[in-house]
Amino acid sequence: MREPMILIDHPLVQHKVALLRDVNTSTKEFKEVVSELAMMMCYEATRDLTTEEAEVQTPLATAKARVLSGRKLAFVPILRAGLGMVDGMLAMVPAARVGHIGLYRDPETLEPVEYYCKLPSDISERDVILLDPMLATGGSACDAVSLLRKRGAKNIKFIGIIAAPEGLARLRSEWPDVQIYLAALDERLNDHGYIMPGLGDAGDRIFGTK
Repeated sequence: MREPMILIDHPLVQHKVALLRDVNTSTKEFKEVVSELAMMMCYEATRDLTTEEAEVQTPLATAKARVLSGRKLAFVPILRAGLGMVDGMLAMVPAARVGHIGLYRDPETLEPVEYYCKLPSDISERDVILLDPMLATGGSACDAVSLLRKRGAKNIKFIGIIAAPEGLARLRSEWPDVQIYLAALDERLNDHGYIMPGLGDAGDRIFGTK
């Protein structure tokens, strides 16, 4: 049985999380580090991909090798902050398809509101990795999983960089079969639904907006 939540404590991952937290990290560097973290976390989240034996011609001889055995992947960022993770994921798995789910958080209720959903037509045949740097209240992640399920997705994983205990608990409660990968689990949410100590608004810091 697979672990419901995996906290990636690799020293390089933790160092890059520290860079993201730093208020002095520039927009350019922040965007680059988010992409680098996505690459590292993709490596961990795809450990269970199956391989098959193949023969490869090297410059000197024929070698037996292992290649991916055809399982199809889809990366689905939750707009807009999740977009910052897509390039890093595609650098690791260029053949994956990309879908998009647009949700924004109502400032009064803190609940997500859907405004866009575009997924690969064969999403039901693909293993899906849902992307969002922040797992705060858990509302957006849970709604995104619901949208994916309604469209036929079966095997779904979630990759986030920082989570609050409240968001993690909600996602695990509502969707216990979704495996969760995180780089940090923080202390709590504040009264405005932001992760503390967190890193601020990930979307604003990736795209240089306020």
